[in-house]
Amino acid sequence: MNQKEINELRRRFHPEKSAISRVYGCYVNSSKEIVSDLDESLGMMPQEESEKYLSLLKKGLSGSLGKNLIDIVFSTQQVVDSEEHRLLTTLRDSQLKDNEARQTFYRKVIDSLDMGDSSYLLLLTCDSYDVPHRGKDDSLQADASDEVFTYIVCVVCPIKEGKVELGYFPGDNEFHCAAGQTVAPPELGFLFPAFDDRAANIYNALFYSRKANEIHQEFIDAIFHVEAPMSAVEQKEAFQSALSDAFDCSLEVMQTVHEQLREKIKEHRESRSSEPLEMSASEIGQILQSCGIADEQVAAFQENCGEQFGSGVVLNPANLIDSSRFEIKTPEITISADPEYSYLVETQIINGRKYLLIPAEDGVEVNGFAVGITVAQKDD
Repeated sequence: MNQKEINELRRRFHPEKSAISRVYGCYVNSSKEIVSDLDESLGMMPQEESEKYLSLLKKGLSGSLGKNLIDIVFSTQQVVDSEEHRLLTTLRDSQLKDNEARQTFYRKVIDSLDMGDSSYLLLLTCDSYDVPHRGKDDSLQADASDEVFTYIVCVVCPIKEGKVELGYFPGDNEFHCAAGQTVAPPELGFLFPAFDDRAANIYNALFYSRKANEIHQEFIDAIFHVEAPMSAVEQKEAFQSALSDAFDCSLEVMQTVHEQLREKIKEHRESRSSEPLEMSASEIGQILQSCGIADEQVAAFQENCGEQFGSGVVLNPANLIDSSRFEIKTPEITISADPEYSYLVETQIINGRKYLLIPAEDGVEVNGFAVGITVAQKDD
């Protein structure tokens, strides 16, 4: 799925646009016990409540592609005959009305998911989208539908304990101390099937993780039985390993790599392309060559990428660097620079010692206090 297709579905999660009529789910405590079963009609709820449910479900389609939103790919054998795909298909085809399938799904999630000591709300819904035709000018023509896309969305929302506060209880006509419980935004979730080329793709699902470094592999194993792609954090670590194992990286090389990848990210963002940004190991190798890295070391980096990520891998630069900052650490000092001005940091050897040099003209502050820079003069 690309960003445009995700946005098209996200717009469905409004009362006036949605065909979602019911929400299903269960409230699970920290002991992995179902406290209550949910089967509610959105139309029978107060509007404020229905909007809250839709908002939680919509958040399961948020974040960055390749970082928070990850493609899950089923094998052909799984689609033809597998327990996991059959269960998801039953849930979708029955529009979640098959109670036995729902209970089986709940149990799979509860038995596998590790949410620590947190209780959580597991939410499920089904939507049937009458997909409008997209004209040559990219406009949607609601009266010229191509097909109906039926899909399910699942989210897992932690339950947060509030502070104990004094509150009024109308039934007792008294005030009592009580701690409220609130449903937090989803920690993880998924959409099935994928909405590829604005049509159902039963070979894919779209998985959501709020934290890019915690993709809940145990959930993916139990529900999809596939090996999940590397998380964004794992990709960054693998990229750094591929570089450091190939050659000794200098500050100047890392400045250039960071700057050129950051520029790629910026250009992609400004282009408003719906497709995720991708670069091959060969393209990154060209950046290294421009820094004067020897061909054999560049080849070693590309080979390391193949070992770390797989043959023919394409990488998302946004997962390889932090484009919003440039940080240099020594055992004693950390320097954070605006990435746009990272080139101002230089290295130099003075009297046999290695130094990081930063130009210091006007506008120098220490903890917000303006200071001047004095230079000690050595006597000849």
